[in-house]
Order: sequence, then C-alpha cells, then structure tokens
Amino acid sequence: MVTARGRIALAAGSAARWSSRVTGRGAGAMIGGLVAMTLDKSILRQLGEGRRTAIVTGTNGKSTTTRMLAAALSTLGPQQAVATNAEGANMDAGLVSALAAARDAELAALEVDEMHVPHVSDAVNPKVIVLLNLSRDQLDRVGEINHIERTLRAGLARHPDTVVVANCDDVLMTSAAYDSPNVVWVAAGGSWAMDSVSCPRSGEIIVRDGTHWHSTGTDFKRPTPQWWYDDTNICGPDGLSLPMQLTLPGKVNRGNATQAVAAAVAMGADPAAAVAAAAGVDEVAGRYSTVRLGEHTVRMLLAKNPAGWQEALSMVDTDAGSVVIAVNGQVPDGEDLSWLWDVDFEHFVEHSKSRPVVASGERGTDLAVRLGYAGVAHTLVHSAIDAIKSCPPGRVEVVANYTAFLQLNRALSRVSNRTMSRA
Repeated sequence: MVTARGRIALAAGSAARWSSRVTGRGAGAMIGGLVAMTLDKSILRQLGEGRRTAIVTGTNGKSTTTRMLAAALSTLGPQQAVATNAEGANMDAGLVSALAAARDAELAALEVDEMHVPHVSDAVNPKVIVLLNLSRDQLDRVGEINHIERTLRAGLARHPDTVVVANCDDVLMTSAAYDSPNVVWVAAGGSWAMDSVSCPRSGEIIVRDGTHWHSTGTDFKRPTPQWWYDDTNICGPDGLSLPMQLTLPGKVNRGNATQAVAAAVAMGADPAAAVAAAAGVDEVAGRYSTVRLGEHTVRMLLAKNPAGWQEALSMVDTDAGSVVIAVNGQVPDGEDLSWLWDVDFEHFVEHSKSRPVVASGERGTDLAVRLGYAGVAHTLVHSAIDAIKSCPPGRVEVVANYTAFLQLNRALSRVSNRTMSRA
C-alpha cells in the first residue's frame, strides 16, 4: 500500500521522467526514481509490498537472465504483467522507476547490482534470488570480489525463506549460497576461473577436475546440480528433459536461460512454457541486435570485464566479416583499463590476416597497443561509426564495452531514424 507521501513522491518522479524524455536528456529511468526516493526514502519498500519478486544478480549476464526470467514469469497467467527494469538501471533509483511503471503487476523480475542486493532484498523481500557469477569488475567502484561474496552471504542470511537459485559452477556464488536453507543448484557454466583459485571461506586452493571442484583441507565443494543443460536440452528435477533452442547465441546464454527457467519454476511456472518463453528472447537492450548502416550489416555484442570479454569473443563469427572493437574508459566502464591485458585478443590473430580488425573508442589507443602486443593486425579509428564505415561492405561484428556500446547504439539509432525520415 503506497502512502499519501509515497503517491506525491511517485507523481514528482513521473514528472521528472517525462521532462527528461521530452528534453532529450535521457530515458528518465534514473531521474524519476531519484526524485521519488528523495521525497520518500521508503518508496522502494512500499512498491515492493504485495508482489512476488525475483532478483537477479552477478557480474555478467544480469540483463539477459532478467529478460528471460520476465518472459518466463509472464506465462503464469493470461496477459500476466511483470514489472522489470528492462533498460538495465539496476540500482535503487532504477528499481523504483521500474516498479512504479507497473504498479498493478503482481510479479517482478529485477536485475540488481551485486552490492545493492542485501538492502534491496530487505526492502522487497524476494521470493527468489538468482546468483549468476562473480568476477573482477570495476575495482574502483565495488572493490575486491571476496568482499562482494561476503556481503551477499550476509544479505542472504537475513532471508532464510527465500529460494536461492545459484550457479554451482561458480565458486564464489556457491560460497555465497552455501549456508542458505533453500537452494536450487544449477550447473550454469563457469569458464572464467581466474578469480577463484582459492577458497573464499578458508583461503585453501580450489582443485578442479573437469566440471567438479573442491577446496583442499575443507568440505567445501561443488554441489550436485538439480538443473543443467547440454547442446540440445535443459534438464531438471525428477527426470525432466526438454528441448531448448535459444534465439540468443553462445553457451553462456544457455546457462543464463537454465537459471531463468529454474527461477520461474520455483515461482510456479510450467517448465515447458518457461523454456519456450526464454527461448524467444532475441535481443536485450540492443545487445545481440543486427542493424544496417549503409552497405554494412552490424551485429552488436557487449562486454564489460575480462570474464565478459571471454564470453563475447567466443560469440564473434570470425568467418562472417570485419571486426570492430570499441573501448571507452568512463566511470561506468572503470577508468583503469589494465584489464585489457587479461583478455585473450590473440583470438583474432588468424582473422586479422585476411579480414579487417579495427580498434575504436575513446580509449582506442590503449586497445591498439594491446592488439599490437597480441600480434593482431589492425587499424585505429576512434569513432565507432567511422570504424564500421572503414570496413569493406558486408558483415561487421562489433564488440564494445559499456559506454562505448551505449554511444554506438544511440548513434546507429539516429542514423536509422534519419534514413527512415528520408524514405
């Protein structure tokens, strides 16, 4: 029940959001929530009351998994509305805006920044929390990942009735969920292991043997999964096995879909309907989308940290055409780009012998140095749009970090709108 003060706060936030949109300053997802929170600090709790909410968190894959989960939850009833922050604003202000935009929705699927999960959980009392993965990301903002793991663990301890859907292939997320009484373990994959060489609980070495792992000297080990996937199916409790053919590319998205389906089933969804809904997701806030730019067909991939870059690079079709890599170093990206040296850009050495690779973005020079040391033949064009235009006509695969992706997405949208207005 929203109080009178809360209604005034929401009205002011709505006005701020409208003003932001009509003046072209932004989508208003943040400013509307900020204004409402300033006028009523309890507004997030008020908006969360009476809903069945699922929270999704992790270093990589939050937006995609949340989008799949929202689609799966929509199958719980005819025209079932699901409140969700589809634009990816995953801190308090963005959550307030998302919930305010769907006041009558009984269900919510919320992407939440890792460090915000404990106090957001206290506010909305989620039915399900989905734990994807933890790896190094923007150390200047969130600090070391062992600190994040301990923060998540403490937050989960305050909600023993919440179902935790956790990736048992990720050591750090397993540790965060290990003591929770209601855990659904999912083998969602974990190809990046550079940040979990030691046990977050004891400091002992983590020993890996295929998919299994354990900590030396303790009983901390990979739990037996209740959900998993292979190249064709998703498998679950009681012998469940369903075909799962996703629209989105990459093995990592099969893992994301498996966790989304497991979470939806925990909230009452039919497994087959949940799989079909998740499989139908074809783009997430511009990610994985394909757009035309003159004589070029551009496919957009987002990567924000070493683990994310490893997954994104595995999705690049190096046989399709040219590759543009765009990197900025703004605050949302992390201003320290030393992580470039952890990314396997050697992946493009053979590709660059026959097809163009272009370094781009505000920090394109830093990227060009890294590509040079990797032995990747490349050119440097700071404007991502100009970088695409410099490629031969045909397919261009673009991999960009956060703000570089947003800038290019907006620029491509403007070009597309101008083209349509001339038609």
